[in-house]
Amino acid sequence: MTATITTAGPRQPQPLPPQPAVGRRVPWLALVAVAYAVAQLLLFAVGYPGLGWDETVYVSQVDPRAPAAFFSAPRSRGISYLVAPILAVTGSVTVLRTALALASALVLYAAFRVWQPLLGRAATALAALLFSTLWVTVLYGSQAMPNLWVALAAVAATGWCLRATGPGAPRRAYVLLASCLAAAVLFRFSDGVWLALPLLAGSLVVRAWRRPPVVLALLAGPMLGGLQWIAEAYARFGGIGARLRISSSTEGGMHPHWNGGTASRGLSGPLLCRPCTVQLTHPAHPAHHLWWLALPVLAASACAMAVRVRRPAPTLLPVVCAAALSVPYLLMLSYFAPRFLLPSYALLSLPIAALVVRAVRALRPGTPRTFAITALIVFFAAHLSTQYADLRTNVADARGVNARYQVAADELHRLGLRPPCLTTGKHAPPIAYYTGCASADVSGNNSNTTPTALRHRAAHEPTAALTRKHHPPSYASGWTAHHLPGTGLTAYLPPRPQPARPEPSR
Repeated sequence: MTATITTAGPRQPQPLPPQPAVGRRVPWLALVAVAYAVAQLLLFAVGYPGLGWDETVYVSQVDPRAPAAFFSAPRSRGISYLVAPILAVTGSVTVLRTALALASALVLYAAFRVWQPLLGRAATALAALLFSTLWVTVLYGSQAMPNLWVALAAVAATGWCLRATGPGAPRRAYVLLASCLAAAVLFRFSDGVWLALPLLAGSLVVRAWRRPPVVLALLAGPMLGGLQWIAEAYARFGGIGARLRISSSTEGGMHPHWNGGTASRGLSGPLLCRPCTVQLTHPAHPAHHLWWLALPVLAASACAMAVRVRRPAPTLLPVVCAAALSVPYLLMLSYFAPRFLLPSYALLSLPIAALVVRAVRALRPGTPRTFAITALIVFFAAHLSTQYADLRTNVADARGVNARYQVAADELHRLGLRPPCLTTGKHAPPIAYYTGCASADVSGNNSNTTPTALRHRAAHEPTAALTRKHHPPSYASGWTAHHLPGTGLTAYLPPRPQPARPEPSR
């Protein structure tokens, strides 16, 4: 028998069978945060001129280049503290808005990330997407205004409250819960209190939540965040009760009544509808309000679904907190600004997103689910188009207002108004900030001086009294009128001030 021997060449390496990807999940929430930052930078933050009225008040408190404007009783100083490090380095509005846009996107990610263990990755990312694509969310992310930061603090606080009351809660949950509540109160005292109330009530009503660390965090957070507001109440306003009474008067007298009609009227702008009895410049199409009208229906459906599947807490708590945060704006005020409801929108996005994800997953894979997802994408695209239209209109209006502030400041400079100087009257705080002057008023919400004191100051300091009328205010009788072209304002300037006489030496 002949044996045949074959020699094989070197064995070629065989390709490994494809392995399933482990841990390679799409970071949807991070992508939403990045898209939010990009949207702000492209649509508003970069190239937007100047600061708005309220922004100048908050920024002037910590801007070393301008005198501080009058800080009224309802305001809180959290946003001033937030922008202080930026203003210590530069006075560039572009740098300020860019930094706030990036910071708000980062905090958006961190706040909604708290909810991933509670709702899942898909629902959490969808909630962040729903909230971040509202025109008012895009507009205020890069503004020196407190409402968006309260909204993000509310999202994080409710999430940490649920996680702190769950089994095996880490110690950091209590610290972070208190920190988020403190931040909400620091940015806007009244909103922070309205947020803390339902959380504290839940810790007393729900037996599983009656844990000393939870109750301590719910009490300590608002107290720490409110220390500055309370100290200022005693230092400037005569106590907490006095500051609350002055705040109510400044807001036009807060008392129980239905303000939902005003809110609906001003939903798509203007940025401040006060009073809301005038004809709107750009009335929105009714289709722009459909999402707002759908919010309570979707929230109620989400609650019903959560109760049925016996997981009510992650749905009911944000809905209750959203309702509580809307109380002063829908049931107590007599005017409206779209930014007021940002905290409620942020909280309602969580149960609504969970409802949508649960409904889609309940459908049979294949044609029914594909059809539902396609329909949702179409509806969302239509919703985005209305939001973009509202954003473009309000950005244009705000741009025009800020440009007029700058024109007025340039005209006052031409008339010889240079720091140290004083402006009073119509739009005095923002125009004063643009001019580099101090501001004062003898009446209205920003009243902080008397006619006698103002005339005495005008005798020694360059002063301008601004008005839309064709005659000067009573304290400016005898002053010279100067029309400010392109602003609709007239500036009344006193005779050239005399330098203050030095005190005689003894």
